[in-house]
Amino acid sequence: MYERAGDEVPYGVLTGDALFIGDVGRPDLLASVGVTAEELGAMLHDSVQNKLMGLPDEVRVFPAHGAGSACGKNLSTEKQSTIGEQRATNYACAPMSREEFVALVTAGQSAAPGYFAYDADLNRKDRARFDASAPRPLALAEFAGLRAAGAVVVDARDPQEFAAGHLRGAVNVPADGRFAEQAGTVLHPAAELVVMAPQNREEEVVTRLARIGFDRVAGYLRNPEDALEALADEVSPASRVTAAHLRTALAGERPPLVVDVRTCGERQANGFIESALHIPLSELPDRVDELPADRPLVLHCAGGHRSSIAASLLRQRGLPDVSDILGGYAAWALTEPTTEPVDA
Repeated sequence: MYERAGDEVPYGVLTGDALFIGDVGRPDLLASVGVTAEELGAMLHDSVQNKLMGLPDEVRVFPAHGAGSACGKNLSTEKQSTIGEQRATNYACAPMSREEFVALVTAGQSAAPGYFAYDADLNRKDRARFDASAPRPLALAEFAGLRAAGAVVVDARDPQEFAAGHLRGAVNVPADGRFAEQAGTVLHPAAELVVMAPQNREEEVVTRLARIGFDRVAGYLRNPEDALEALADEVSPASRVTAAHLRTALAGERPPLVVDVRTCGERQANGFIESALHIPLSELPDRVDELPADRPLVLHCAGGHRSSIAASLLRQRGLPDVSDILGGYAAWALTEPTTEPVDA
């Protein structure tokens, strides 16, 4: 785009999901039926290396979005840049062959969240416009009836509130965070949903679900605390253990299986617990059967947010003894191995 009709140098370029600040798009995400990742990678290489890098350095770069998405591995929080800055600092903008480019931009990427393919298919269909007024407040009896009939409870409260007491079978996806992406990762698009959310954020949560095509929300509770009190027989705490407790347990006679739900890049950059099984959160819904039901499981992420989501999913799937680490791997890295005797 040009600022004035007579300008020789463009003012800026809208780069969509091709060029981000610090990164480029992912050719491995389903974007077009019948087109392979290799073909999409070749198109992306041409767009970035030939077209965009062919622009003058002073052209401003305006990407479609920034950090907070699974569309790249190094997305910046900045809202704009220049072609020159990206040429100098963006790893994917250095001159390279198509084969080198595709290998580089796909290396270390986490698996695509499950809803990506669902949304790609949905976007090719004619659909009615979402009616934001359709999901409604539910009376407690109606909420309980929907839950008993199989509706999945999406508990969008903070992990600590969830751990203090939640409805058995509820999946914890905190509203504060990458809610839509994480909900789309652990929930099934065909499931009927009922929402428990922080006070006065119920409609926000429902709308954010609808934005990824998860619009089968029957309704929500206005007062989650009142519901938990009324349904006290259906309420359970969630086990969260300290890193020090886990070190002691791992030295015991019946050590738990540690499950690391971070991405490959996080493990490589920050280290990992030696005995941990690595299953990224984006892969967990399809790999639950790999986990033993007769052994305690302790999940961790970087700081304790995603591990609460993952642990709640496993409990919802029927695994009986699931905990997660308070403070995640960051807390583990700060603790020293214990040499104290362990009770048998």
